[in-house]
Amino acid sequence: MTDKIKRITHLTKQIVTLSLTFNLLFSCNSKKKEDLSTKISPSQKQFIEKSKINVPYEVLTQGPSYHWFGYYDKLQTDPSDRYVLSMKSDFENRSPGPEDVIKIGMIDLHNGNKWIELGTTRAWNWQQGCMLQWRPGSDEEVLWNDREDDRFVCHILNIKTMENRKLPVPIYTVSSDGMFGLSTSFERIQDLRAGYGYPGLPDSHKDVLAPEDIGIFRVSLEDGTKKLLVSMDEVVDIPYLLKDLKPFKHYFNHLDINEDGSRFVFLNRWVNPTEGARIAPLGTRMITASTDGGNLTVVNDSRMTSHFWWKNSNQILAYANRPENGDNFNSGNHFYLFDDVQASERQYNIIGQEIMTKDGHCSYLQNQDWILNDSYPNANREMELYLFNTTTEKKIVLGNFYLPVEYKGEWRVDMHPRQTRDGKKIIIDIVVGESGRQMVMLDISTLNVN
Repeated sequence: MTDKIKRITHLTKQIVTLSLTFNLLFSCNSKKKEDLSTKISPSQKQFIEKSKINVPYEVLTQGPSYHWFGYYDKLQTDPSDRYVLSMKSDFENRSPGPEDVIKIGMIDLHNGNKWIELGTTRAWNWQQGCMLQWRPGSDEEVLWNDREDDRFVCHILNIKTMENRKLPVPIYTVSSDGMFGLSTSFERIQDLRAGYGYPGLPDSHKDVLAPEDIGIFRVSLEDGTKKLLVSMDEVVDIPYLLKDLKPFKHYFNHLDINEDGSRFVFLNRWVNPTEGARIAPLGTRMITASTDGGNLTVVNDSRMTSHFWWKNSNQILAYANRPENGDNFNSGNHFYLFDDVQASERQYNIIGQEIMTKDGHCSYLQNQDWILNDSYPNANREMELYLFNTTTEKKIVLGNFYLPVEYKGEWRVDMHPRQTRDGKKIIIDIVVGESGRQMVMLDISTLNVN
């Protein structure tokens, strides 16, 4: 064979090889696109059709089980933002019973959102879960509440060694250094406002309007020792201008510790004992105290305080009522930035008066010019998720999400927006079509808000 023929034959083989390679690549790419399109489940298609989402997002969990995290003031991700804590249930749309067990786990974002099981609990509710959270200051420990025999307890689990320490009391909130937590009576909360306490144990002080030996306890996360900081009896003795509070039945909830661990806030709520549980509007005072139990301060005593967030160690953003700002109860409702100082020197500013007009689960971003907030369903059953700049009054709507009508009351699905540690993502609980309550992560990194 001449050299010329050899060269032609070799060139022909190269052309054939390139042609086959091109066809293979084209086929693979077509298959890949087809696979990507079919990865969207019918439930996710329903979710997309019913929602108006304005930023990149990812559905983190899927059926047949239901997934959620709960409240917005807990650390959901580890310091690296790889692991996302979650609860998992096989049912929804009814109240939990004493023997209903749900699973505790975390989603591995670096491994296809794989579920990693960590444990179970029999002490939980739909709104705040089991107080599942990452222990502040740790990249290995998570904690959650449970019920064992005749008491509520708190698990502290090391996710690397799987060593589980048990505290003899449940935890409501944890200090930013992870060294201590606060506890209160979940039995009493459940009795007076079902859906925020835990079923399974009776309130041992059911017939006492304001017990002197229960209230708010400081608990060491190292050894579980506890100390009563504020009793219900003590708080009832603080004068209330609108009425005498002693004939009412009292409980505490929504506890949270400030940034430097020096003070904490809680809501003192009460009901008429002849009317049973919750009344509307809730009788409420927002009160702060030092984490040694001293210096009790009534920050807001005007019947209504709802969701709040410590902006720093001295200021609290809260959706609340101040009657001097309206001629009736509802017109005085705004987001207020309260100064946590002595009651006689109390000061506040109204935030977003014309834009943040509805109650929501508020928090500040790392750049504290920005507030993250959500809303309850409007007449069209849409819930809004947005960012608000307190300096420019600019509002950025991240999305509007549809909540089916069957999700109401105690087992509704509030978004409870939580930030990842790096501030680049927002995780919400939401209904994803027929898959029910699931978790969705939204990317705000391109918005230049941090």
